[in-house]
Amino acid sequence: MKKRTDLKIYLIPLGYLLLITMIGCAKDKESVPELTTSPVTYVTEQSVIFTGTVTGDGGAEVTERGICWGTAHNPTTAGDKIANGTGTGSYTCTLTDLLTNTPYFVRAYAINSAGTGYGQEMAFRTWNDEMVTDIDGNVYHTVTVGSQVWLVENLNVTHYRNGDPVELVTGNAAWEGLTTGAYCNYEHSAANAAVYGRLYNWFAVNDDRILAPEGWHVSSDGEWTALSGTQGGDVVAGSKLKEAGITHWLGPNADATNESGFSGLPGGYREYGGNFTYINWGGGWWCSTEENCNDAVIRYMDYGAPDTWRYLEDKRYGRSVRCIKD
Repeated sequence: MKKRTDLKIYLIPLGYLLLITMIGCAKDKESVPELTTSPVTYVTEQSVIFTGTVTGDGGAEVTERGICWGTAHNPTTAGDKIANGTGTGSYTCTLTDLLTNTPYFVRAYAINSAGTGYGQEMAFRTWNDEMVTDIDGNVYHTVTVGSQVWLVENLNVTHYRNGDPVELVTGNAAWEGLTTGAYCNYEHSAANAAVYGRLYNWFAVNDDRILAPEGWHVSSDGEWTALSGTQGGDVVAGSKLKEAGITHWLGPNADATNESGFSGLPGGYREYGGNFTYINWGGGWWCSTEENCNDAVIRYMDYGAPDTWRYLEDKRYGRSVRCIKD
């Protein structure tokens, strides 16, 4: 009998333990929602477009989702926020009335009965309110990166600063034989030029009549080095300088955040033989820096990597140009 009594003493606590475990498991089924935060797109002086995705509801109904932002890391719903719908899936929000020339941080959020879940933090910088107009009337936005002020768009001008035209050269043989300044549109398309700017040979970059707008100049190799340095160096700077998303870049372009506001675009290039290649694939920008009688320096970014690269290139190539303030 004593043996049977001992067995009951051990079985009763075990039953309670199993019951407690079952209750605990039931409670664990609910958790805060899971989210991803996409890099921001369409940054301007005072606005930005953002996409968040609720990938899991945590076992409970998502009653609110949206984004929260601020000028300090890890923003929460206790600060600035904007709601957009309920449930799982992707959603888009537009932030307006932001401060110009200001770094911001943003996170997706979603709320259920278990609490508030957040996506990863993304950073962006609004542009300056200063606008620049070239001799042709093209208008450019500007952004401050470190101590430098850059044009946000690639150069699109067809005249030098003194009013003389930059020669438009379309034929392949004529392009190959150039030793003076010239430009073209990628695949001779005005639509490409409107988005990615013109392609110039280095002779146009170096012309005494000056390609850049008044108060600006074509960036040098050293100025690109300084730009890259503000973004963590060449091995990671490309991700912070490229436009995010796949509107213009080939996918996945997953590393791109454009948190600098520089908004680098993949304008492709024209070979010295006249052929066009690499639009949407890569962006390369002439530096004013000459290496030797045949080559000058370019800086390059690619859709598939976070780097910026420094290359020497034949001066007859057609490349994008980005200007920096004097």
